[in-house]
Amino acid sequence: MDINQKNLSALYTAIKTAFNTGSGSYKALWPQFATMVPSSTSAEAYTWLGQFPRLREWVGDRQVKKLASHDYTLKNKKYESTVAIPAEAIDDDAYGVFMPLYQEMGYAAASHPDEMLFALMAAGFTTKCYDGQYFFDTDHPVVNPETSKEASVSNMQAGEGAAWFLLDTRRPLKPFIYQKRKDYRLNAKTDAGQSDHVFMADEYVYGVDGRGNWGVAFWQQAFASKAELTDANFDKAVAAMMAFKSDEGRPLGIMASVLVCGPSNRSAAKKVLEAENKAQGESNTNYKAVELVVVPWLP
Repeated sequence: MDINQKNLSALYTAIKTAFNTGSGSYKALWPQFATMVPSSTSAEAYTWLGQFPRLREWVGDRQVKKLASHDYTLKNKKYESTVAIPAEAIDDDAYGVFMPLYQEMGYAAASHPDEMLFALMAAGFTTKCYDGQYFFDTDHPVVNPETSKEASVSNMQAGEGAAWFLLDTRRPLKPFIYQKRKDYRLNAKTDAGQSDHVFMADEYVYGVDGRGNWGVAFWQQAFASKAELTDANFDKAVAAMMAFKSDEGRPLGIMASVLVCGPSNRSAAKKVLEAENKAQGESNTNYKAVELVVVPWLP
């Protein structure tokens, strides 16, 4: 194929088609776990994170309660993946062998938000949230309304195993944040006879890039455990989440809806949630209690 601008444009269209095919073959998981926040600048401040006051009977004037302001900011980051096609591959009409690679690039772009989200989930034991504590921690400060003093609340179980996670994802606001500054898009550096890169390297470059970041939101909607995934530890985690209260002393209504784990906990998770009966034949009270999501980005 002659290397001219017309043919390069046609090749770019074919590459974009392959990219979009790969991208469309992946179903994202992140919408279930993260609130998508559009970003219009280099960083976004989440001063609104924290407790929302409860509703009360309207008697007399409204009682205006100011939300606590928190210093939690996410700076956007750039991500990219770039692949080059040698000029001789185009000249010899051999560029077709690269099309599966660009399909894979599209798949990688579509799955990248999930990859980053679950990496953040795994790092929640060392990632600070809006209250200054680690997202999964033993001493989140919550005010006791009876004493007006802070009490420590835990949303984790200690242990030595691979972590598993219980999440309440039923609400409009999710436990995590996906801050999107620029969606993933395919670009090309293919100007025939003009590009410095083409002149120096004799190759035509195609790459995907995106911009954004991922952050933690409401620790009350998440519980992590490194203890063995058993019926007893699952029950303790569920009970702990249901007991979470606001600074006003009211139950937050947290109900675990999803259990997330990696491949190493898959078998144990299925025993807890998907076996109708236990080994001795008695009914499994946790059968289908929550949805099970096993992801390859966790151990």
